[in-house]
Amino acid sequence: QVQLIESGGGLVQAGSSLRLSCAASGGTFSAYVMGWFRRAPGKEREFVALISTSGDHTYYADSVKGRFTISRDNAKNTVSLQLNSLKPEDTAVYICAAGMITTIIRDKPAYWGQGTQVTVSS
Repeated sequence: QVQLIESGGGLVQAGSSLRLSCAASGGTFSAYVMGWFRRAPGKEREFVALISTSGDHTYYADSVKGRFTISRDNAKNTVSLQLNSLKPEDTAVYICAAGMITTIIRDKPAYWGQGTQVTVSS
């Protein structure tokens, strides 16, 4: 059983940056593809980014490409999401996930975190 705990959310102004972190425990972190999802108020959860087990490959939703960067540190069992040039429409609960690439793409990862709130004011 893998536990995922996110941190780093907050209230920021448009154009600002935030760095979210997700700490994993209870499993073999390096064996999992890691992803970030988000759920905005009144909307369904959506995929944001994923990173391969080694960290060599990343994939982003079009809405965040060029602004967000996902990274991982397998020695520290953490995955991070750097959010730059934030927009009000980025306001959401950001949720960390662990699984296989197929499960993450299908919105069905094996493990979910609880999420961290990001609020961007205009």
